[in-house]
Amino acid sequence: MESIRVKKVLNNNVLIAEHPSYKEAVMIGKGIGFNRKKGDAIPSRAAEKMFVLRSEAEQENYKKLLPFIDEQILSVIIEAIELIKERAEGELNEHIHVGLTDHLTVTINRIKDGVHISNPFLAETKTLYPFEFGIAKEVTELIGAKTGVQLPDSETGFITLHIHSAITNKNLSEVNQHSQLMTSLVEVIEEQLEVSIDKESIDYIRLIRHLRFAIERVILGEKVEEPEKITSLLQLEYPICYNLAWKLIKIMQNVLKKPVFEAEAVYLTMHLLRIQRNK
Repeated sequence: MESIRVKKVLNNNVLIAEHPSYKEAVMIGKGIGFNRKKGDAIPSRAAEKMFVLRSEAEQENYKKLLPFIDEQILSVIIEAIELIKERAEGELNEHIHVGLTDHLTVTINRIKDGVHISNPFLAETKTLYPFEFGIAKEVTELIGAKTGVQLPDSETGFITLHIHSAITNKNLSEVNQHSQLMTSLVEVIEEQLEVSIDKESIDYIRLIRHLRFAIERVILGEKVEEPEKITSLLQLEYPICYNLAWKLIKIMQNVLKKPVFEAEAVYLTMHLLRIQRNK
């Protein structure tokens, strides 16, 4: 049997252990930290759950975070991260243990205090990441069932971004930036075409997915071929949508700090034409 020793007790149900294979592991179990002190041997079967934070920075952030969290809330958050891991069927970026724990702790306390949480990126998030949004919905239901705190859809949207960040190994700030950019672009489209886009419509879903892949192409520097005859036709026949497409491209360039290939204007104009026709 592996020799695991207590390094630091964080509360009755969570401790940091020195592990022979992983150096340092977080062990969770009912009463696992009760009456234990540094250096005590502890069998691995005493833990209901155990995970490893390989990054020293993440270890330190997690240790600082846990002593200030209500044990019931912490238990539910750990269960929620296990649920995400099961549904994702793959490795999650370990930052989710710190990022989502911190976020949910603050959110649950704010809702208990009666604070309203709004999310201007909800419609875009739901459309962009339906798989992650489904998992986030399960997380909010789990938290509601275990704590009695009902998280609104706006919060489901924020949890979705944490899940997407962990699954794709993208920095959360980058994921947030892209969500904000998408929302800004949609607002400009609505303003310029004087429309209110139905966020459940197929045209909206196509537009958002196109914008998402356009942003990814810009970041990766992937070029799309420009059909020259169509470009000339669009400029002549549909100047409003074509010029708007270029306005959106300029916004993308400013935010992403990368060049956007001209061909993107053609494909974007097509999406804008659909929306304009449905006006």
